[in-house]
Amino acid sequence: MLTMEKGAVEPATSGNPRAHWPAEMQKDYEANKSSGCVGSVLVSETDRVRVWHLTLPAGQRCSFHRHVLSYFWTVHNAGSARNFYEDGTQRDFDYYQGETRHMDFAKGEYMVHSLENIGKTDLLFTTVEFLDSPNRPLPIPDEMRLRAP
Repeated sequence: MLTMEKGAVEPATSGNPRAHWPAEMQKDYEANKSSGCVGSVLVSETDRVRVWHLTLPAGQRCSFHRHVLSYFWTVHNAGSARNFYEDGTQRDFDYYQGETRHMDFAKGEYMVHSLENIGKTDLLFTTVEFLDSPNRPLPIPDEMRLRAP
């Protein structure tokens, strides 16, 4: 039996599972469902890892993106966010400073989602993707890479 988290919403049972989302969010999903940009800026990349920062001001939502690589994230401050998933579900989470979670994806697996800051404080995440994962890394546009001033 599935236990739903605080604020969880199940998708529609037929048709478009995202039909209950606002039109702008549906457009964002269509435009970015294959995006490998899992943060606001790619701050470091080696032959083994990609390191991202995601800055999410209170009341803002990041674009949809696709996770294909095994990774972990750490949140640098406490706050609350709502995740929107490809299957139409949404789940609210409360984060504590330093919280860290690990995700692994087998060959062919992925997750598409967007995160909305529903709290009163800005959120800052660091995400580390492992390039030796079973799936090939998605391409990253040059404008997403950190540039020295």
